Amino acid sequence: MARWAIGDVQGCCDELELLLEKIGFSAERDRIWMVGDLVNRGPRSLAVLRLAHRLDANLVCVLGNHDLHLLAVALAGAPLRKNDTLTEILSAPDRSRLIEWLLHRPLAHYESGDLLVHAGVVPQWSTALTLTLAQELQQALSTEPVALLAHMYGNRPDRWRPTLRGIERLRFAINVLTRMRFCSVDGRIDLKHKGKPESVGKRWVPWFQAPERASQDARIVFGHWSALGFYRAAGLLGLDTGCVWGGALTAYNLDEPQAEPISVASRQPRSIGE
Repeated sequence: MARWAIGDVQGCCDELELLLEKIGFSAERDRIWMVGDLVNRGPRSLAVLRLAHRLDANLVCVLGNHDLHLLAVALAGAPLRKNDTLTEILSAPDRSRLIEWLLHRPLAHYESGDLLVHAGVVPQWSTALTLTLAQELQQALSTEPVALLAHMYGNRPDRWRPTLRGIERLRFAINVLTRMRFCSVDGRIDLKHKGKPESVGKRWVPWFQAPERASQDARIVFGHWSALGFYRAAGLLGLDTGCVWGGALTAYNLDEPQAEPISVASRQPRSIGE
């Protein structure tokens, strides 16, 4: 049995199907870990969501920012954005079943020393605290989804404090787990910069390079950062290789110590990632 981690799909179903074929995925023996952002910006978001739903018994998938945006549009009346490609899902006959399935995906997953998140973890969060906050979010999505989804947008608060409560605590956790790329060593997050790690000033560092990061006891598997590309270091595995922007879709065998990434080239036109 192998656990195959796959980067941001974002509606690129042709590439996902080719990648599953290329890695020789078998539902009888393998599991798929997806870093989130199943949908949006790409041409076949509905097909990706249906495929993920069919793979449910073999699939661990955390929510990304685009997945949460779909939920907010579908359940809380959030407006569609200019570049969204979600209309096909919203008008699908199986919309309710797919949205309900997506709603119950976690924000973080831990297993065998691996922590799966979409974006990252602030330096002050241990693996245990990350899972606790993710569980709080999952509980809120299960019991009061409209209240959470309607108020999750926004960049404040932008610094971690254990005393955060209510929607501010939940919004900060969502922003860290699904939107962050850079942060300060004292737990302030930057949600504007999207370029390469060296593209910002000294105030900010890539979240995974913060000294004395409390989550170093786990290997963190993440996506969300197409400008970073495939990234492998001690305790870190970044898998967003920008498929929707004309890059590639990448898989990695989490159970093979000397594994190399396996990719399929994107069929999308080359453009600058978000």
